[in-house]
Amino acid sequence: MRTPALLLYSSLYTNSTYCTPTIMITVKKEGVVLHKTNYTFEEEGVLNPGVIKEGNLVHLFYRAVSKGNYSTIGYGQLDGPLKLTERMQKPLLEPFFDFELHGIEDPRIVKIDNLYYLTYTAYNGENALGALAFSTDLITFDRYGLITPQITYDQFKQLTEHDTRINPKYYRHVHHFQPSDKIYLWDKDVVFFPRRINNKLYFLHRLKPGIQLVAVDNLNELTPNYWNAYFANFQSHILLDPIGDSHEACYVGAGCPPIETEKGWLLIYHGVRDTEKGYVYAACVALLDLDNPMQVLARLPYPLFVPEFDWELHGTVDNVVFPTGTALFGDTLYIYYGAADDRIACASVSIAALLSELAQL
Repeated sequence: MRTPALLLYSSLYTNSTYCTPTIMITVKKEGVVLHKTNYTFEEEGVLNPGVIKEGNLVHLFYRAVSKGNYSTIGYGQLDGPLKLTERMQKPLLEPFFDFELHGIEDPRIVKIDNLYYLTYTAYNGENALGALAFSTDLITFDRYGLITPQITYDQFKQLTEHDTRINPKYYRHVHHFQPSDKIYLWDKDVVFFPRRINNKLYFLHRLKPGIQLVAVDNLNELTPNYWNAYFANFQSHILLDPIGDSHEACYVGAGCPPIETEKGWLLIYHGVRDTEKGYVYAACVALLDLDNPMQVLARLPYPLFVPEFDWELHGTVDNVVFPTGTALFGDTLYIYYGAADDRIACASVSIAALLSELAQL
């Protein structure tokens, strides 16, 4: 484990004009907090945890991978930001519905109006779509079902291609398989804001290559008619798209639930760049307006942190830091992330320093 130091950017990023060496934030890599075990349900990896803090306890709802890339959700508990004190020896949640029979992946969790919202990617072997479960006690969960659209590539193209403002990459990335009525656009990284905004529920989701924003009075509004209207005006729902030749040039995706601050919603997300060594995932930061989250107030022009240590550079998928949850202790923001799709690690940063940096942009 390294001592606190300024984050030194990996050589994978040294050619990026967005890696401004004179503007840096002190980021401490705390190391790995959760390794895979010999238990069958997580023998291939643990990664990408949903995180929620209650008092001094940090609850981790993490993706556990068994052989065959079959995912369930495991559970661990930290006393304080880093000390593991409890861990289940079997999955907390397993696939149940047909649309998730090959795995439930990459959970995130927030608490809204005294109810916990746990979102995850439901994968049936062909389609990867955003789903939701509720809990009142973090022990038992009631599944709501899919909340992202079930729309084919051809339907998406028909609804959106009239708008020339849309990034052409949307038509490149959405076509995962040969066209079929049963193959839908992959819609992942569903992340709720931790409270209603102007009496509406807000959540992020990701159709490559960008991050989109949904706002509804209640979840019953998410009907096929709603999504048809949404895609007919798709550009107005795109929150963040990739930027040029940067650390997030290929695509971006929602990461941790937004953090409410007096300056705005602090959003930590992931960005991906294609390099000579393959895709490299970085942790990225933006600041959104408190009352209108579609308004991006600032966007960090360089990565908050990148793969640099062995546990991030080498694993099931090399060169990955994939932030999915945070816990705030005083001024220190602890960011939990999947490292090389193999283990769960943590980085920490002063939230005041981060907001100060964003204020200067």
